[in-house]
Amino acid sequence: MKLKFPTAYTILFALIALVAIATWFVPAGEYERVANEALGRDVPVPGTYETVEPNPQGIIDVFLAPIAGFYDPGSYEAQAIDVSLFVLVIGGFLAVVTKTGAIDAGIGTAMRRLKGREKWMIPIMMALFAAGGTIYGMAEESLAFYALIIPVMIAAGYDALTGVAIIMLGAGVGTLGSTINPFATVIASDAAGISFTDGINLRLALLVACWLACVAYVMRYAARVRTEPGRSVVADLEQSNKAHFLKASIGDEIAFTGRHKIILVVFAASFGVMIWGVSAGGWWMAEMSALFLVAALIIGVIDWMGEEAFVTTFVDGARDLLGVALIIGIARGIVLVMDAGNMTDTVLFWAEGAVEGLGEVAFINTMFGLQAGLSFLVPSSSGLAVLTMPIMAPLGDFSGVERSLVVTAYQSASGLVNLITPTSAVVMGGLALGRVPYDRWIRFMVPLLILLSAIIMVGLSIATMG
Repeated sequence: MKLKFPTAYTILFALIALVAIATWFVPAGEYERVANEALGRDVPVPGTYETVEPNPQGIIDVFLAPIAGFYDPGSYEAQAIDVSLFVLVIGGFLAVVTKTGAIDAGIGTAMRRLKGREKWMIPIMMALFAAGGTIYGMAEESLAFYALIIPVMIAAGYDALTGVAIIMLGAGVGTLGSTINPFATVIASDAAGISFTDGINLRLALLVACWLACVAYVMRYAARVRTEPGRSVVADLEQSNKAHFLKASIGDEIAFTGRHKIILVVFAASFGVMIWGVSAGGWWMAEMSALFLVAALIIGVIDWMGEEAFVTTFVDGARDLLGVALIIGIARGIVLVMDAGNMTDTVLFWAEGAVEGLGEVAFINTMFGLQAGLSFLVPSSSGLAVLTMPIMAPLGDFSGVERSLVVTAYQSASGLVNLITPTSAVVMGGLALGRVPYDRWIRFMVPLLILLSAIIMVGLSIATMG
C-alpha cells in the first residue's frame, strides 16, 4: 500500500506533541520584562535571563492546546477564534455570491476578453498583494481572496496551486520586504530604539528583487502547467478542483446580465472597503466579518433569492470552510504549549549567545538564520519583534552592525519562513482553502526558498560592508 503524506491536521497535532515533549528536556527560563509605553507591551530586558521552575507539558496539555489555541490571551495579533469566525463568514458570503451565478458569468466573460493575455494577470495581482504586504502586513485578510482568484486561474488553464502562489507569495514577499508595515517594521524598529525609516532603502531593494524572483518563478510554473497539465504539482487533483471551484463547465457561455454586473460591483466593493478599513480605518476581524455579512445580505436582496434560500446557502458555505477554521486554532496551539513550558525565552537566550563576538558579515547572516529559526516557533511577526528586538538589536552595536540591519534581518527572515511554516494559520488556512496539500506546497517552494535566501543574504552582506 502506498504511503500518503499526512493531512494538515495530523502535521499540526504532531508538532504540538513534539513541542510538549521538548518541554521535558529544554531548560525552562525567562527574561525580566518591563513595560514599553511606545509599544504598549512588555519587552524582555537584555542580560536578565535566568532559569525558572520547569513546567513540562503533559498529555492533557497536548489535547487542550488545539482548544486553547482559539482564544490565546497572549497573542499579539487577532485571536484565532476571531480569524476562524471571519473565515466562516467569508464562506457564507462566497456561497451566496456563487449561487447568483455572477462569478461564473464574470469569469467566462473575462476569459473570453483576455484570451491569449491571461499570463499578465499573474504579475499584476502579485504586485497588488505585495503592496498590501509591504504597507500594512496583509496576512489573515488575504484568506478572503482565495475563492476569488483560484477559479480565475483554473478557468485560464492553470491550476489551483498557481492561484495559491499568487496570493501567498504576493502578500508574503510584500511582508518579507516590509517598508512601512506597522505590524513588523514599525514595531521592530521601536523595540530596537530606531526610526522605522532607517534602512528603508535596503528593504525596498529586497522587496523589488524578491518580488521579481517570485513573479518569474510563478509565471514559469504556470506556463509549464498550461502547456503540460500533467506536470502540475496537483495534477491528480485537477478534476476535483475544477468541480469544486468552477460550478459550471468552462466551455459553457453563461449570459452576463445586468444583475450579475451589479452583484459583482458590490462583490468587488466589499474587498475594497475591507482594504480601506484595515489600512486606514483601524478595522480588524470583527469589523471585516460584519462587512461581509452585510455584503451577503445586500447581494441576496439584489438576486431576490428569498429568505430561506439565503440562509441555507450562507450556512452551507460556512460549513464548507469549517475545516479551515479548525486548522487556524490548531496552529496557534503549538505556540501556546511552547510558552506554557517556558521554552521560548530559553531558545532566545541560546540565540543571543550564538551571535556574540562575530564579525560584521558573519553576525548579520547568523542573525538572519537565527531569526528564521525563531520564526518557526513564533509565526506572529509582531510577537517575534517584541520578543527578539530588545535583545538582538543591542548586540549589533558590539559587532559594528547598524540596528536597522538587525531589523531588516528579522523581518526578511520572518517573511521568508512565513511562506511555508505549518505553525502559521495564514499558510495552513490558505492551503486548505486552495485544496493544495502541504507536502506539495513544500515541493513547489524549495527552489524558490533557496533563491530568496540567497538574495536576502547577499543584500544584507553588501549593506553591512557598505
